[in-house]
Amino acid sequence: MGTVAELWRHPIKSHGRETLAAVDLQTGKCLPWDRHWAVTHDLTKFDGSGWVMCRNFMIGSRTPNLAGIWAELDEATGQITLRHQDLGAITFNPNEDAPAFLDWVAPLCPTGRAVPTGIVSVEGRGMTDSDYPSVSIMTRSSHAAVEDAIGQPLEHERWRGNIWLNGTQPFEEFDWIGKTIRIGTAELEIREPIERCMHTASNPVTGERDADTLGTLNSKFGHQNFGVYAVVTKDGHVALSDQAEVL
Repeated sequence: MGTVAELWRHPIKSHGRETLAAVDLQTGKCLPWDRHWAVTHDLTKFDGSGWVMCRNFMIGSRTPNLAGIWAELDEATGQITLRHQDLGAITFNPNEDAPAFLDWVAPLCPTGRAVPTGIVSVEGRGMTDSDYPSVSIMTRSSHAAVEDAIGQPLEHERWRGNIWLNGTQPFEEFDWIGKTIRIGTAELEIREPIERCMHTASNPVTGERDADTLGTLNSKFGHQNFGVYAVVTKDGHVALSDQAEVL
């Protein structure tokens, strides 16, 4: 079916991403450290008791400049480094140094919109957009099809995927819904397509909206989906170049 081309995680929801060479997936869990933290705002309904919808957090669809952030997490120390071309870098502990982060990120937040107020997490799962702990799977062939349709190069980072696969047909991943796939030694059940938002219109370097991704998906493909959500059903190790197959 294909091979693993890229692995990504996003330690703080909508605030940066980093590449991985390998990862160990656990049954019923998100990709480790993916969306582990999220940034609340002044209108959040989050009370700390569990997962809530993405609108309760600072997200790229409402704050486009966040798309320009890159991240690097030190799992041993809990320190994370964020970088943005307009802000430089900051290294901090999300559990302890929220004020420093809030000061750093403030210039990216438009006036008159939601104001970031803190960094939160939930025991045992990441703050995925899905209401269940999911791993997102994308294919390079689908990305190339969107590039061709929109008529300009697009960065993979716009889609904020966890696992990228090579060697598939465009949008073949939608045919996997309801099926189980093996990637490396892990197994995942494909649940549903990922409906996309305006975050994908933002350039992951500049943070500026410079591509009509949603309009292109709707007009050229008849839907607003890219990639699929999956649930890990068997623990396993996944690394770059590992094989992926439908079971």
